[in-house]
Amino acid sequence: MTRRLDLAMLLLLTFSTGMVDAIGYLGFDKVFTGNMTGNVVILGMGLAGADGVPVLRPALALVFFMVGAALSGRILGDIGENWHHRTTAIFSGVAVGCAVLSVYVAIVPDPEIGLAGTIFTSALSALMGAQAAAARKMKIADVTTVVVTSTIVGLAADSSLAGGDNVRWIRRALAVVLILIGALAGAATLMLNQWIGIALVAVMIAAAAVIGHLGEKKRRTRAEAAAAVASNA
Repeated sequence: MTRRLDLAMLLLLTFSTGMVDAIGYLGFDKVFTGNMTGNVVILGMGLAGADGVPVLRPALALVFFMVGAALSGRILGDIGENWHHRTTAIFSGVAVGCAVLSVYVAIVPDPEIGLAGTIFTSALSALMGAQAAAARKMKIADVTTVVVTSTIVGLAADSSLAGGDNVRWIRRALAVVLILIGALAGAATLMLNQWIGIALVAVMIAAAAVIGHLGEKKRRTRAEAAAAVASNA
């Protein structure tokens, strides 16, 4: 049950990443803050001199994503695959960071322009890197929260059409669909205001942190009760 809950929370974060990337790409000069593969491609085109393709922001997004992932990995340490209080701490920190960025976007004039936009995309990339590192520690197959390319490969390569047994096809399909719907939702929020989408992302990540923490707390309580019964037998 706990692993299924963990999977559900990571799928929720996958949806929120779709929102984040849509907001970054459409609202902040073609920058992905979660999908670093996209940034590598954009950076390559920009370095080749393609018209209207940025270089600085994608490059900084890559750097800050790695910094966030490294710091998250350092904090998490060797915690194993189960949800841990450090996992809660990382996701909570990401939620708070997104909330702060939503306020930043709301109060800064033209937040997508110049240095203000670069600060936003760099900071958000660091937060997404931290989230991705925490999700990776949990080792939920096919759900990284930030990319679905390998998930799509698995979905196709293990399908009946390919002679496979459709292993984990439901979660794989959900990951792809959720990041797609998340991108749609993120694009829609830009029609209202930039800060709204980021605020919604903060709420979703906070919800994942709380629900995941409560699920792990319940698991530990059951394990301790079972151990007590076994010791008294």
